[in-house]
Amino acid sequence: MKRPRSESLLGLTESFFHTYLRNTRGASPHTVRAYRDALKLFYSFLANQKRRPLSDLALEDIQPDAVLGFLDHVESRRGNSAVTRNCRLAALRSFVQHLLREDVTRAGQYGRILAIRNKRALRRTPTYLEPEEARAVIAAVDHRSRSGARDHALLLFLYNTGARVSEALAIRACDLRLERPRQVRLLGKGRKERICPLWSETASALSRIIRAGNGDGLLFRNANGAPLTRDGVAYLLGKYVRLAAQHAPALRKCKVTPHVMRHSCAVALLQAGVDVSVIRDYLGHASVATTSRYITTNLQMKREVLDAFWKRAGLDPSAPRKWRPSSRLLEFLNNL
Repeated sequence: MKRPRSESLLGLTESFFHTYLRNTRGASPHTVRAYRDALKLFYSFLANQKRRPLSDLALEDIQPDAVLGFLDHVESRRGNSAVTRNCRLAALRSFVQHLLREDVTRAGQYGRILAIRNKRALRRTPTYLEPEEARAVIAAVDHRSRSGARDHALLLFLYNTGARVSEALAIRACDLRLERPRQVRLLGKGRKERICPLWSETASALSRIIRAGNGDGLLFRNANGAPLTRDGVAYLLGKYVRLAAQHAPALRKCKVTPHVMRHSCAVALLQAGVDVSVIRDYLGHASVATTSRYITTNLQMKREVLDAFWKRAGLDPSAPRKWRPSSRLLEFLNNL
Protein backbone atom coordinates (compact mmCIF):
# COMPACT_ATOMS: atom_id res chain seq x y z
CA MET A 1 0.00 0.00 0.00
CA LYS A 2 1.36 3.37 -1.02
CA ARG A 3 2.08 5.72 1.88
CA PRO A 4 0.18 9.03 1.95
CA ARG A 5 2.19 11.99 0.66
CA SER A 6 2.28 13.56 4.14
CA GLU A 7 4.06 10.45 5.44
CA SER A 8 6.50 10.05 2.54
CA LEU A 9 10.10 11.27 2.47
CA LEU A 10 9.15 14.08 0.07
CA GLY A 11 6.15 15.13 2.14
CA LEU A 12 8.10 15.19 5.40
CA THR A 13 10.96 17.08 3.77
CA GLU A 14 8.50 19.71 2.54
CA SER A 15 6.85 20.02 5.96
CA PHE A 16 10.29 20.27 7.61
CA PHE A 17 11.18 23.37 5.57
CA HIS A 18 7.79 25.04 5.17
CA THR A 19 6.05 24.19 8.44
CA TYR A 20 8.80 23.60 10.98
CA LEU A 21 11.81 25.71 9.94
CA ARG A 22 10.00 28.75 8.57
CA ASN A 23 6.77 28.86 10.59
CA THR A 24 7.45 27.07 13.88
CA ARG A 25 11.12 27.79 14.43
CA GLY A 26 11.29 31.06 12.48
CA ALA A 27 14.68 30.14 11.01
CA SER A 28 16.59 32.72 8.99
CA PRO A 29 16.97 32.38 5.21
CA HIS A 30 20.65 31.59 5.80
CA THR A 31 19.76 28.65 8.07
CA VAL A 32 17.18 27.39 5.57
CA ARG A 33 19.79 27.46 2.78
CA ALA A 34 22.37 25.67 4.93
CA TYR A 35 19.91 22.89 5.85
CA ARG A 36 18.74 22.64 2.24
CA ASP A 37 22.31 22.17 1.00
CA ALA A 38 23.02 19.53 3.66
CA LEU A 39 19.94 17.48 2.70
CA LYS A 40 20.68 17.79 -1.03
CA LEU A 41 24.17 16.39 -0.46
CA PHE A 42 22.85 13.62 1.78
CA TYR A 43 20.10 12.55 -0.63
CA SER A 44 22.54 12.54 -3.57
CA PHE A 45 24.99 10.43 -1.56
CA LEU A 46 22.20 8.06 -0.50
CA ALA A 47 20.90 7.63 -4.06
CA ASN A 48 24.41 6.87 -5.29
CA GLN A 49 24.97 4.32 -2.52
CA LYS A 50 21.62 2.63 -3.13
CA ARG A 51 22.05 2.81 -6.92
CA ARG A 52 18.53 4.11 -7.25
CA PRO A 53 17.03 7.33 -8.59
CA LEU A 54 16.75 10.01 -5.94
CA SER A 55 12.97 10.02 -6.41
CA ASP A 56 12.83 6.38 -5.21
CA LEU A 57 14.40 7.08 -1.81
CA ALA A 58 12.22 6.29 1.19
CA LEU A 59 12.18 6.83 4.91
CA GLU A 60 13.53 3.28 5.38
CA ASP A 61 16.76 4.38 3.67
CA ILE A 62 17.62 6.97 6.33
CA GLN A 63 19.61 4.65 8.58
CA PRO A 64 22.44 5.38 11.07
CA ASP A 65 24.98 3.59 8.85
CA ALA A 66 23.96 5.77 5.91
CA VAL A 67 24.42 8.93 7.96
CA LEU A 68 27.83 7.80 9.22
CA GLY A 69 28.86 6.94 5.66
CA PHE A 70 27.75 10.37 4.48
CA LEU A 71 29.73 12.13 7.23
CA ASP A 72 32.83 10.14 6.28
CA HIS A 73 32.22 11.06 2.62
CA VAL A 74 32.01 14.75 3.52
CA GLU A 75 35.48 14.64 5.07
CA SER A 76 37.32 12.08 2.96
CA ARG A 77 35.92 12.68 -0.52
CA ARG A 78 34.76 16.30 -0.41
CA GLY A 79 37.74 17.43 1.68
CA ASN A 80 35.63 19.30 4.24
CA SER A 81 36.84 20.05 7.75
CA ALA A 82 35.50 18.49 10.92
CA VAL A 83 33.66 21.76 11.58
CA THR A 84 31.79 21.45 8.28
CA ARG A 85 31.12 17.78 9.03
CA ASN A 86 29.53 18.77 12.34
CA CYS A 87 27.41 21.44 10.62
CA ARG A 88 26.06 18.84 8.19
CA LEU A 89 25.30 16.54 11.10
CA ALA A 90 23.46 19.35 12.91
CA ALA A 91 21.23 19.85 9.87
CA LEU A 92 20.51 16.11 9.63
CA ARG A 93 19.77 15.93 13.36
CA SER A 94 17.22 18.71 13.08
CA PHE A 95 15.56 16.93 10.16
CA VAL A 96 15.55 13.57 11.94
CA GLN A 97 14.00 15.18 15.03
CA HIS A 98 11.20 16.36 12.74
CA LEU A 99 10.85 12.82 11.37
CA LEU A 100 10.64 11.47 14.91
CA ARG A 101 7.80 13.85 15.74
CA GLU A 102 5.87 12.89 12.60
CA ASP A 103 6.77 9.19 12.24
CA VAL A 104 7.00 7.53 15.66
CA THR A 105 6.86 4.05 14.13
CA ARG A 106 10.58 4.41 13.30
CA ALA A 107 11.57 5.90 16.65
CA GLY A 108 14.40 3.39 17.15
CA GLN A 109 15.88 4.10 13.73
CA TYR A 110 15.77 7.86 14.29
CA GLY A 111 17.01 7.60 17.88
CA ARG A 112 20.21 5.86 16.77
CA ILE A 113 20.88 8.68 14.29
CA LEU A 114 20.34 11.31 16.98
CA ALA A 115 22.90 9.49 19.14
CA ILE A 116 25.68 10.14 16.59
CA ARG A 117 28.12 12.54 18.21
CA ASN A 118 29.99 15.52 16.87
CA LYS A 119 33.62 15.06 15.96
CA ARG A 120 36.16 17.01 17.98
CA ALA A 121 37.43 19.76 15.73
CA LEU A 122 40.42 22.05 15.82
CA ARG A 123 39.09 25.45 16.82
CA ARG A 124 41.00 28.11 14.95
CA THR A 125 41.47 31.57 16.40
CA PRO A 126 39.39 34.21 14.61
CA THR A 127 41.09 36.38 11.99
CA TYR A 128 40.71 40.11 12.56
CA LEU A 129 42.09 43.46 11.46
CA GLU A 130 43.80 45.88 13.81
CA PRO A 131 41.99 49.25 13.97
CA GLU A 132 44.54 50.97 11.72
CA GLU A 133 44.15 48.20 9.12
CA ALA A 134 40.34 48.43 9.21
CA ARG A 135 40.59 52.22 8.79
CA ALA A 136 42.91 51.74 5.82
CA VAL A 137 40.41 49.45 4.09
CA ILE A 138 37.52 51.88 4.65
CA ALA A 139 39.68 54.82 3.52
CA ALA A 140 40.43 53.01 0.23
CA VAL A 141 36.85 53.65 -0.93
CA ASP A 142 36.37 56.63 -3.25
CA HIS A 143 32.92 57.66 -2.04
CA ARG A 144 32.35 60.45 -4.56
CA SER A 145 30.40 58.16 -6.88
CA ARG A 146 27.03 56.61 -6.06
CA SER A 147 28.47 53.09 -5.84
CA GLY A 148 31.42 54.38 -3.82
CA ALA A 149 29.05 56.08 -1.36
CA ARG A 150 27.23 52.77 -0.95
CA ASP A 151 30.46 50.84 -0.41
CA HIS A 152 31.76 53.41 2.08
CA ALA A 153 28.52 53.25 4.07
CA LEU A 154 28.51 49.43 3.96
CA LEU A 155 32.09 49.00 5.23
CA LEU A 156 31.60 51.62 7.93
CA PHE A 157 28.37 49.91 8.98
CA LEU A 158 29.97 46.44 9.18
CA TYR A 159 32.90 47.68 11.27
CA ASN A 160 30.81 50.03 13.45
CA THR A 161 28.12 47.50 14.39
CA GLY A 162 29.91 44.15 14.02
CA ALA A 163 26.80 43.01 12.15
CA ARG A 164 26.68 39.71 10.33
CA VAL A 165 26.57 40.30 6.59
CA SER A 166 23.02 38.89 6.42
CA GLU A 167 21.94 41.39 9.09
CA ALA A 168 23.53 44.30 7.23
CA LEU A 169 21.95 43.37 3.90
CA ALA A 170 18.49 43.25 5.53
CA ILE A 171 18.69 46.85 6.76
CA ARG A 172 16.02 49.32 5.61
CA ALA A 173 15.74 53.04 6.23
CA CYS A 174 12.98 52.40 8.79
CA ASP A 175 15.46 50.41 10.92
CA LEU A 176 17.70 53.45 11.34
CA ARG A 177 17.68 56.46 13.61
CA LEU A 178 20.22 58.90 12.17
CA GLU A 179 19.72 61.77 14.60
CA ARG A 180 20.85 61.62 18.24
CA PRO A 181 20.89 59.01 19.71
CA ARG A 182 22.06 57.46 16.42
CA GLN A 183 21.23 53.76 16.29
CA VAL A 184 20.12 50.80 14.19
CA ARG A 185 17.78 47.93 14.93
CA LEU A 186 19.25 44.60 13.80
CA LEU A 187 17.46 41.28 13.43
CA GLY A 188 19.89 38.48 14.28
CA LYS A 189 19.91 34.73 14.63
CA GLY A 190 16.74 33.22 16.03
CA ARG A 191 14.93 36.44 15.04
CA LYS A 192 16.41 38.20 18.07
CA GLU A 193 16.40 41.97 17.84
CA ARG A 194 19.16 44.18 19.20
CA ILE A 195 19.98 47.87 18.95
CA CYS A 196 23.49 49.09 18.11
CA PRO A 197 24.72 52.68 18.35
CA LEU A 198 26.09 54.37 15.24
CA TRP A 199 29.06 56.67 14.83
CA SER A 200 28.20 60.09 13.41
CA GLU A 201 30.37 59.21 10.38
CA THR A 202 28.35 56.03 9.78
CA ALA A 203 25.05 57.90 10.15
CA SER A 204 26.21 60.54 7.64
CA ALA A 205 27.28 57.87 5.14
CA LEU A 206 23.93 56.10 5.46
CA SER A 207 22.07 59.40 5.05
CA ARG A 208 23.82 59.98 1.73
CA ILE A 209 22.70 56.68 0.22
CA ILE A 210 19.15 57.14 1.53
CA ARG A 211 18.99 60.57 -0.17
CA ALA A 212 20.33 58.95 -3.36
CA GLY A 213 16.98 57.28 -3.85
CA ASN A 214 16.77 53.96 -1.98
CA GLY A 215 13.60 55.12 -0.23
CA ASP A 216 12.38 52.74 2.45
CA GLY A 217 13.56 49.58 0.68
CA LEU A 218 16.74 47.64 1.32
CA LEU A 219 19.64 50.09 1.58
CA PHE A 220 22.43 48.11 0.01
CA ARG A 221 21.72 47.38 -3.65
CA ASN A 222 23.83 46.60 -6.71
CA ALA A 223 24.13 48.68 -9.89
CA ASN A 224 20.94 47.10 -11.30
CA GLY A 225 18.90 48.00 -8.22
CA ALA A 226 18.72 44.43 -6.94
CA PRO A 227 19.68 43.67 -3.32
CA LEU A 228 23.39 43.06 -2.75
CA THR A 229 24.29 39.44 -2.04
CA ARG A 230 26.79 37.94 0.37
CA ASP A 231 29.08 37.15 -2.55
CA GLY A 232 28.73 40.73 -3.79
CA VAL A 233 29.82 42.10 -0.41
CA ALA A 234 32.78 39.68 -0.32
CA TYR A 235 33.84 40.83 -3.80
CA LEU A 236 33.64 44.54 -2.87
CA LEU A 237 35.54 44.02 0.38
CA GLY A 238 38.26 42.06 -1.41
CA LYS A 239 38.66 44.89 -3.92
CA TYR A 240 39.19 47.51 -1.23
CA VAL A 241 41.54 45.28 0.75
CA ARG A 242 43.74 44.98 -2.34
CA LEU A 243 43.71 48.77 -2.79
CA ALA A 244 44.53 49.36 0.87
CA ALA A 245 47.34 46.78 0.73
CA GLN A 246 49.28 49.14 -1.54
CA HIS A 247 49.85 51.37 1.50
CA ALA A 248 49.44 48.76 4.28
CA PRO A 249 51.57 45.74 3.22
CA ALA A 250 50.38 43.64 6.18
CA LEU A 251 46.99 43.35 4.46
CA ARG A 252 48.52 41.35 1.62
CA LYS A 253 48.77 38.33 3.93
CA CYS A 254 45.19 38.60 5.19
CA LYS A 255 42.14 36.86 3.81
CA VAL A 256 39.50 39.43 4.71
CA THR A 257 35.88 38.27 4.50
CA PRO A 258 32.82 40.21 5.66
CA HIS A 259 32.86 38.17 8.88
CA VAL A 260 36.42 39.37 9.55
CA MET A 261 34.97 42.88 9.92
CA ARG A 262 32.72 41.48 12.67
CA HIS A 263 35.73 39.91 14.40
CA SER A 264 37.61 43.20 14.03
CA CYS A 265 34.79 45.11 15.70
CA ALA A 266 34.79 42.67 18.63
CA VAL A 267 38.55 42.89 19.15
CA ALA A 268 38.51 46.70 18.94
CA LEU A 269 35.81 46.78 21.63
CA LEU A 270 37.91 44.48 23.84
CA GLN A 271 40.98 46.65 23.32
CA ALA A 272 38.93 49.66 24.39
CA GLY A 273 38.20 47.94 27.71
CA VAL A 274 34.53 47.12 27.10
CA ASP A 275 33.22 44.30 29.30
CA VAL A 276 32.76 40.93 27.57
CA SER A 277 29.08 40.69 28.56
CA VAL A 278 28.41 44.07 26.90
CA ILE A 279 30.18 42.94 23.72
CA ARG A 280 28.08 39.76 23.75
CA ASP A 281 24.91 41.84 23.59
CA TYR A 282 26.47 44.24 21.06
CA LEU A 283 27.25 41.38 18.66
CA GLY A 284 24.14 39.35 19.41
CA HIS A 285 25.96 36.26 20.68
CA ALA A 286 23.86 33.65 22.46
CA SER A 287 26.60 32.94 25.01
CA VAL A 288 29.44 34.93 26.52
CA ALA A 289 31.66 31.91 25.78
CA THR A 290 31.44 32.76 22.08
CA THR A 291 32.55 36.32 22.75
CA SER A 292 35.44 35.13 24.94
CA ARG A 293 37.12 33.60 21.88
CA TYR A 294 38.32 37.07 20.94
CA ILE A 295 40.28 37.41 24.17
CA THR A 296 42.37 34.34 23.32
CA THR A 297 43.35 35.68 19.91
CA ASN A 298 44.36 39.24 20.79
CA LEU A 299 48.11 39.52 21.34
CA GLN A 300 47.98 43.13 22.49
CA MET A 301 45.73 42.24 25.42
CA LYS A 302 47.97 39.29 26.29
CA ARG A 303 51.02 41.59 26.34
CA GLU A 304 49.20 44.03 28.62
CA VAL A 305 48.28 41.18 30.98
CA LEU A 306 51.89 39.97 30.97
CA ASP A 307 53.20 43.47 31.76
CA ALA A 308 50.68 43.83 34.60
CA PHE A 309 51.70 40.41 35.96
CA TRP A 310 55.39 41.38 35.79
CA LYS A 311 54.78 44.55 37.80
CA ARG A 312 52.52 42.78 40.28
CA ALA A 313 55.14 40.06 40.82
CA GLY A 314 57.63 42.76 41.92
CA LEU A 315 60.43 41.39 39.75
CA ASP A 316 63.29 43.66 38.73
CA PRO A 317 62.43 44.87 35.21
CA SER A 318 65.96 46.04 34.48
CA ALA A 319 68.07 44.03 32.09
CA PRO A 320 70.64 41.70 33.68
CA ARG A 321 74.21 42.98 33.73
CA LYS A 322 76.57 41.35 31.28
CA TRP A 323 79.30 39.21 32.80
CA ARG A 324 82.87 40.38 32.21
CA PRO A 325 85.92 38.49 33.45
CA SER A 326 87.98 40.39 36.01
CA SER A 327 91.66 41.08 35.42
CA ARG A 328 92.53 38.93 38.45
CA LEU A 329 90.68 35.97 36.95
CA LEU A 330 92.52 36.30 33.64
CA GLU A 331 95.82 36.59 35.52
CA PHE A 332 95.07 33.39 37.45
CA LEU A 333 94.25 31.49 34.25
CA ASN A 334 97.34 32.78 32.44
CA ASN A 335 99.61 31.60 35.28
CA LEU A 336 98.36 28.01 35.20
